[in-house]
Amino acid sequence: MIKEKGILFILSGPSGVGKGTVRKALFDQSTDLRYSISMTTRAPREGEVDGIDYFFKSRDEFEQLISEGQLIEHAEYVGNYYGTPRQYVEQTLEEGKDVFLEIEVQGALKVRENFPQGVFVFLIPPSLEELKDRIVSRGTETEEKVKNRLLAAKEEIDMMDAYDYVVVNDKVESAVNKVKAIVASEHCKRERVSHQYKKALEADQS
Repeated sequence: MIKEKGILFILSGPSGVGKGTVRKALFDQSTDLRYSISMTTRAPREGEVDGIDYFFKSRDEFEQLISEGQLIEHAEYVGNYYGTPRQYVEQTLEEGKDVFLEIEVQGALKVRENFPQGVFVFLIPPSLEELKDRIVSRGTETEEKVKNRLLAAKEEIDMMDAYDYVVVNDKVESAVNKVKAIVASEHCKRERVSHQYKKALEADQS
């Protein structure tokens, strides 16, 4: 069968919902997904490592990458830039490997403009009260920043309809299993398998 391009999976959701925790738990398990590390201008949190959790850049460095067109998407969120490097994503997809992005909501909506064939998964908290508790428990945000993040979260949750799937992050293990099921389901979609077979048949007849 002819090898198709990989599938781009995008995990997104409001700040504090646990995107990074779910992504790490997913990749701790056996997976064929390739993780595309995002760039940001925010300071590293305790335990975060440059080149593993994020590529940490200065504001000037980030704006230079924007001007050179080296990002698939970028957004400014609560005073910091976030973005996705273009080269790694496009090259990996061309090799037939699936790519997994974990990004903010604004960025995900911009990725949809460039990659409408991507699969978009929205991660939501069990409740807004639970989301507030998670943000506060980090101990890295001022009271004003917590308030701003919650206001932003309410606006982002209203954008849920722009996504293909919604996963409630009540328990990490359960959320990971749902994401894995989404990945498996997408590879079994009739239109995706049918397209592969039709191309293979055309190749045999030529």
